[in-house]
Amino acid sequence: MPNPVVVGVDDVAGSGAAVDWAADEARLRGARLLLVHARLWEPHRTPEHAPQGAGVGEQAVAELVERAVRRHPGLPVDSVGLDQVPRDALVALSAEGQLVVVGSRGTGGFPDLLTGSTALHVAADAVCPAVVVPGTVAYAPGTGGATGSVAVGVHGREAEEELLRFAFEAAQRRQSPLRVVHAWSYPLVGHGRAVPPVYEEGHIAAEEERLVAEVLAGWRQRYPEVAVEQDVVRSGPAKRLVALSTTSQLIVVGRRGNPDGPLGRLGSVSQAVVHHARCPVAVVPLP
Repeated sequence: MPNPVVVGVDDVAGSGAAVDWAADEARLRGARLLLVHARLWEPHRTPEHAPQGAGVGEQAVAELVERAVRRHPGLPVDSVGLDQVPRDALVALSAEGQLVVVGSRGTGGFPDLLTGSTALHVAADAVCPAVVVPGTVAYAPGTGGATGSVAVGVHGREAEEELLRFAFEAAQRRQSPLRVVHAWSYPLVGHGRAVPPVYEEGHIAAEEERLVAEVLAGWRQRYPEVAVEQDVVRSGPAKRLVALSTTSQLIVVGRRGNPDGPLGRLGSVSQAVVHHARCPVAVVPLP
């Protein structure tokens, strides 16, 4: 059997949505599901926000395992409890998994920033693709999320083989359309201001459409059963993807940020989408 889909769990209420989504994904991939409960506190967390202890945690994990099995009878489901900090445990296990899934719950008190530090850390550092699942959405069994397309944000001028492969395969598994999003803006000239008079918006838009069409030509041939829609817009990429998250079942973004930069490997666009999206977000490591 292929490598597992790994999902980090804590309490039943906070982990249910992530387990449901991960169980659906494991079934779609023909993989086993591995529930991971890491028992040590994050360095910044107070005891009331800390992961549950061994006894309580084991009971919660047992309930979540039962939940996954009820959702998909016959799905191979395993669990493991580790005396590690959750983010470190999940990043380490991402080297063995084909996907690592985390819930987005945060405890910072900001309603529009729903993503906790563990989810951000895993999304930034996981070896395999990571999926952050909002806890506010109920997932019907087998759908892998709400109905709607899979949406992927592309740059269009860089090699994005892993990103597009992940997005096309996700759409193919779900038998859903794939919306390929490419956001563009006028070049900034002098004092950070756009100076558009020398540009014709229609010409730029047409050139950007052509660029994305060229990128997708080979992929359409490889995945002829996936209906592809180009979404080339003059907008900020994070703004467009977050807007689409209200009607999409999955948003896919790439990650190639500088590990020593202020946002780490996640990058500004990916971090904004993970923070604000209303559907699951897959973050794919790029070379």
